[in-house]
Amino acid sequence: MADAWIRPDWAAPDGVEAAVSTRQGPGVSAGPYGRLNLGLRSGDDAAAVLANRASLVTALGLPAEPLWLRQVHGTDVAEGPAGADEPVADAAVARGPGQVLAILTADCLPVLFASVDGQTIGAAHAGWRGLAAGVLENTVKAMGAEGIRAWMGPAIGGGSYEVGEEVREAFVSQDPGATEAFQATRPGHWLCDLYTLARRRLAAAGVTEVSGGGFDTLTDDRLYSYRRDGAQSGRFASLVWTR
Repeated sequence: MADAWIRPDWAAPDGVEAAVSTRQGPGVSAGPYGRLNLGLRSGDDAAAVLANRASLVTALGLPAEPLWLRQVHGTDVAEGPAGADEPVADAAVARGPGQVLAILTADCLPVLFASVDGQTIGAAHAGWRGLAAGVLENTVKAMGAEGIRAWMGPAIGGGSYEVGEEVREAFVSQDPGATEAFQATRPGHWLCDLYTLARRRLAAAGVTEVSGGGFDTLTDDRLYSYRRDGAQSGRFASLVWTR
């Protein structure tokens, strides 16, 4: 199943692995959610989603159940390992072997992190609101590690993501240089490059070893896209784990 997974092109530290699921993975979701929908709050049948999550663990040979989050476009960071409940947070960190973190998206930007010694991992959900509010910076701070590498996973591309003036203002008011991430379209609207914005935020937080980017969920049929598919869009997962 070569098309079932996207493997990050980063220099992962020893003992750290990562993968992104696609809708072609080993799942049982039907209709517009087919096949490997992992979002419990996407409108899909909950039993199908739970079966999909179990298939994910088996197919990737994960050392544990992922720490799934109840994402709310905020900046809170949860601490692994996984428990019985899904914490309300938009990022997570974990330390030591056998830890698995997961971020669910369908246009927003997932960012995976690993300390250079391979002892600490992190994952963040960076839609524009969380990105502007500091979710990446909070994740880096919570990791508390010397030397961090980051990989930016599949998100809506800069040529597909038109936003209003309030989105541009949220970034430019904090960082005038963020204008480079916006291209004017019609009056009061801009094309927005989440990858450029994330690189700027990560660099300001001291993370300069950043790879990934270049995806566009809107045009990539392997991936779910809320802007393309609307309310019946599933969610794919970006995962990082320690062996």
